[in-house]
Amino acid sequence: MTGAGRSRWSRRFIVLSAAFLVAWRLGAVVGIPRRAEVTLALFGFVFHVVFGMAYLLVPSYFGTVLATDRVPAVHLAFSFGGTVLLAGRTLFDLPRFVGVAGAVFWVAGVVAFLAALLWSIREPLFGDETGTSSHRKTHKWVDRRANRFIPISFAYLAVGSYELLARVSALPGLTDGYLPRITHLLAAGFVVLLVFSLGVRLAPRFLGVPAPRVPTVVVLVAGAVGPGLVAFGLGGGPAFVAGAVAESVAFVGFAAVYLSIYLRADKRRVGSEAILVGSMCGVAGVTIGLTMAVGSLFDVALFPLGSIQTHRDLNLLGFLGLVIVGFAVQFFPPSAGRFRGASERATRAVIGALAVGVGVAVVGQVLNEQTIVTLGNVFTLVGAGGYGYVLSRLLVEIGSRRAG
Repeated sequence: MTGAGRSRWSRRFIVLSAAFLVAWRLGAVVGIPRRAEVTLALFGFVFHVVFGMAYLLVPSYFGTVLATDRVPAVHLAFSFGGTVLLAGRTLFDLPRFVGVAGAVFWVAGVVAFLAALLWSIREPLFGDETGTSSHRKTHKWVDRRANRFIPISFAYLAVGSYELLARVSALPGLTDGYLPRITHLLAAGFVVLLVFSLGVRLAPRFLGVPAPRVPTVVVLVAGAVGPGLVAFGLGGGPAFVAGAVAESVAFVGFAAVYLSIYLRADKRRVGSEAILVGSMCGVAGVTIGLTMAVGSLFDVALFPLGSIQTHRDLNLLGFLGLVIVGFAVQFFPPSAGRFRGASERATRAVIGALAVGVGVAVVGQVLNEQTIVTLGNVFTLVGAGGYGYVLSRLLVEIGSRRAG
């Protein structure tokens, strides 16, 4: 597949992701069902940008190229259709078969995604090739270790997607089909682990500082073990607590690794602060999760009202939202555009609105004040709209330039 082809499909996934982010935050403002919110957030916003960037980055990180120019197009149709059907089933109380069709579409897209990437990296998968250029030899050790965990994230995606399909079909499930187990496999197992694996390679390149070796390995190992333990132990017990501890170590470690890189950088790019704030949100989110896990052992609540929603928002919008936005605007800097609003100042305003909105909404949840939560959601909607506008305009402009 040509470089232009890879970039084209990555851009389309990312534009759709931005649209789903706006839909998600609009839904939060008007008060759609929580399950529909999670679907728009995870399957819509998060997965589409991760899929798009994975097509672009993963093959190159193994020193190869994507082997097909057809699969991303098919995958995009399946993932978009599956997300819309899954969200619509909850939003409009549609018949059960709509949800089944949505799950089938989604899983079909995942199968295409995994087949395309695994086939593309089949030869260097267990080798030492990292695609690291000769003038970046100081990064190679971390790059090689990070590559080892990309297949593990793919395994989580496969298991979580299978469980999603088994939940609505006659297929035998590996678990009881409890939806939070599935979302943990998909969100923490696939997305977060992939963010860790790609992030410890991207951050040093954007900021020009090598990642510390030992803490990075700790992050990757803990990030690989934790999601499985949490997903299968969810509800209480030693496995749940062990998983929560592992995930806490991973999130705290990632925040520490990124902070180390950030503080040593001579010049920080727009978006780097978003990743830093997002990492802090992730630490807060897993801390709440850890208190819930420990509390389950003693049948006591160790956190104020709204802890589950706060945990979810800090991780989905705070960590994944801000970290993804931060990396996206570094990978595709809006200042390269030639349209109104294509500037670092406007980008920082967008990121600021998202970050402030997350903080205000979380405070409202802790205080159990819906008015404050709504105010925070409005801020995040403004930030999402600005991000969608700036990034979509830039990606469309990039596409037009290359087509010309």
